[in-house]
Amino acid sequence: MKSTTETLSPTRVKLTIEVPFEEFKPSLDAAYKTIGSQITIPGFRKGKVPAAIVDQRIGRTAVLDEAINSALPGWYNQALQDTKIQPLSQPEIDLTKFVDGEPIEVTAELDVRPELDLPDVASIEVTVEDSSVADDDIEEQITALRERFATFAEVDRAAAEGDFLTIDLSAAQDGEEIEAAQAAGMPYTIGKATMLDGLDEAVTGLKAGETKTFTTQLVGGELAGQDVDVTVTVKDVKEQQLPELDEEFAQTASEFDTIDELRADLADRVTRGKRMEQANEARDLILDEIVSRIDAPLPESLVTEEIASRREQIEQQLTMAGVEFQTYLDDEEQTIDEFEADLEKRVRDSLVAQFVLDQVVATEEFGIDDAELSQHIMRRAQQSGEDPNSYIQHIMEHNHVPEMVSEVLRGKALASLVESAKVVDKSGNVIELSKLQADGRYADEVEAADEDNAEA
Repeated sequence: MKSTTETLSPTRVKLTIEVPFEEFKPSLDAAYKTIGSQITIPGFRKGKVPAAIVDQRIGRTAVLDEAINSALPGWYNQALQDTKIQPLSQPEIDLTKFVDGEPIEVTAELDVRPELDLPDVASIEVTVEDSSVADDDIEEQITALRERFATFAEVDRAAAEGDFLTIDLSAAQDGEEIEAAQAAGMPYTIGKATMLDGLDEAVTGLKAGETKTFTTQLVGGELAGQDVDVTVTVKDVKEQQLPELDEEFAQTASEFDTIDELRADLADRVTRGKRMEQANEARDLILDEIVSRIDAPLPESLVTEEIASRREQIEQQLTMAGVEFQTYLDDEEQTIDEFEADLEKRVRDSLVAQFVLDQVVATEEFGIDDAELSQHIMRRAQQSGEDPNSYIQHIMEHNHVPEMVSEVLRGKALASLVESAKVVDKSGNVIELSKLQADGRYADEVEAADEDNAEA
């Protein structure tokens, strides 16, 4: 079998496959056997009908058709491997030459990833947020930790911000109760929930047993976006009592003995978190800058398909949330034309970004081992909130492993691009992301810690 390619456009190629008739004979013999097992001829067992009899009863043309239809997928896949083509679309296959006993010729036209002229990444400089940690950042972490260990005491006074309530809710429209909008014994913290607009204001100042009615709009269901009257009854009011910030708290809430040690650990955690945020911001900015410098041709069929897919996803999400599409547009302050233009731009930029990373993967010949793939799948399972075993079973059953492999390889490609660019923070400090570890520490910090541990 011989395969040749012809470039029709930057994003489309024509693949010509030539097969000697001798290589076609195994498929032809298999076709005779298949058809022979499907027909009944007196004097012959099924599957043992001679080819001449099959030709006489069914016709040679039918056998040739069966054989060519069986052989084509294998030829096409082999041709893709031989020419190292990675298709982006289903092929348009044409049997251009097929005469009994003579060489066979097949052509296939398909969309492919264009070859891009990548910019000099070393000339790219991006600015990210500072990673410095302020006292307020530490206090915020301390407060969050104290709230985790807080207790609640019932109080006989009007509810105020920060109080923990138990409430009953009942929504009605035009005096008729809405069956799907009734709730009893719901926990609610004033100032920290966004259940309903106006609920905080309604319950603030109420004592246990008191009721108030206010007008708001439901966020889901058939009446989403419509005015309804909601009656809220406060069942009890509890005051949050934070633990004292002392050594006892440090020992209860952490593995440390003193508040100073706890603060130092929180400062380290916040610093490492901000460094990871810097890295994510840098990756996005650098990739966006690369995409903006490339005038990449795109297969329009692929663009159209991706736009339709993303719009369907958005509409499904809105339907599940009980939000009308027009309501979504109003909330985003967009017209339908602006929404579609924005969606198309995001799709085109996303495709160019994928092509950039795939080209870097091919050029640099990045590889992946089983450990890297397993770690990535486990991270994806954690991010999804699913049971890891169920998640792995799902991707295996639905053949999502190639997608996982592509994600890992593209991650490596993006990391190499980021390391080639210049990244500074708003204070002018150069950020060496090539030394940043997965836990937010720099390589020299890890080495120093290892040395300290070895000495200890």
